[in-house]
Amino acid sequence: MATSDPARILARLGARPRKGLGQHFLVDARVAARQIDHARVTRDDVVMEIGPGLGVLTRGLVARARKVVAIEADRILAAYLRDEIPEAEIVHGDALKVEWPPFDVMASNLPYRISSPLTFRLLAAPFDRAVLMYQWEFARRMVAGPGTPDYSRLSVGVYRRAKCEVLERVPRNAFRPQPRVDSALVRLEPRPPPFPLEHPDLFDAVVDALFEHRRKTIENGLRLAWRRLAGSPEALERILLGLPYLRRRVEELRPEEIALLTDAIARAKA
Repeated sequence: MATSDPARILARLGARPRKGLGQHFLVDARVAARQIDHARVTRDDVVMEIGPGLGVLTRGLVARARKVVAIEADRILAAYLRDEIPEAEIVHGDALKVEWPPFDVMASNLPYRISSPLTFRLLAAPFDRAVLMYQWEFARRMVAGPGTPDYSRLSVGVYRRAKCEVLERVPRNAFRPQPRVDSALVRLEPRPPPFPLEHPDLFDAVVDALFEHRRKTIENGLRLAWRRLAGSPEALERILLGLPYLRRRVEELRPEEIALLTDAIARAKA
């Protein structure tokens, strides 16, 4: 079941979908209802929504949650939502820049252009659970394991911070205008790293360095990214002495092995 025609609403508002904001409006209320169910929203929850668009998800959230705060970058849509859904608190602004209030649950159909930075900002914040809409390919990268084509910095970064599960694939015809690819609903639940991690900042630096040169061996990848890890190429060469996994590639390493490599680098730097 689709909601009112978004083209008609936008025409009434004197607006049109903005490519620069990645606007593809969810119009299938059944998908929104399942998203809310997946997020297990209750009357005890404060819910954050990013990119509410025309409010299909927002309407369902205000019926279930104690409070809903929705951040919308489009000024015209923010004003429309304030009139249409007065039960929600609508914040006009960039979700990557504005201050987030405390919340329990995030339920959002994310603007795809900010999927990665928004996800990492979320994973650095306190929350209980999130159910987010991503591009299908992005969702696959989030849960990819070593040795697969989709394994990436994103895979490792999410794995170390949260339990991540792809819940369902959402066809592109659930949106207007239709995106070029299907989407996916993904649930994130924060947890401590599932492996010993003594140097989290260094771990992230090592992950960034290695995936920047993913086709290189660990040894050559670290050399190419020496500025992230050492004061000079010569200092990096001293660090390399005795490190494990130097002949392997990062796409072959489990996150646990990257953590062991990080610990060895920390000891060498000390």
